[in-house]
Amino acid sequence: MELLRTPDERFENLPDYPFAPNYVEVPSGDAGSLRMHYLDEGPRNAAVILLLHGEPSWSYLYRRMIPIIVDAGHRAVAVDLVGFGRSDKPSDRADYTYERHVKWMSDWLVANDLRGITLFCQDWGGLIGLRLVAALP
Repeated sequence: MELLRTPDERFENLPDYPFAPNYVEVPSGDAGSLRMHYLDEGPRNAAVILLLHGEPSWSYLYRRMIPIIVDAGHRAVAVDLVGFGRSDKPSDRADYTYERHVKWMSDWLVANDLRGITLFCQDWGGLIGLRLVAALP
């Protein structure tokens, strides 16, 4: 699988987006892995609110909600789905399947060992997120 990666400098100085990037490598389905980006704001021991965007957005969508969630005492975690934002982007359209998105997010969730989360999602994030809730209650 050939992967594309948007240079980090493309994300500098975005309005209302002061968050530090975090990355996790997940299996690509082929030999190797791909990098998924996420934001992780708030106390590490607080209740996790997982924010999953849809198409064609990315974690930037939640830039105004994250401070409100953190101010309420929660931990806000916003993932960039594969192909969006700072996450790696497979170059072949055929690599973007629903099953692969679910697998990538499942691997990301296991790698981050998040439990007892509250899911907030929309569009494709809803389809992927609800599948994860059913598979990993």
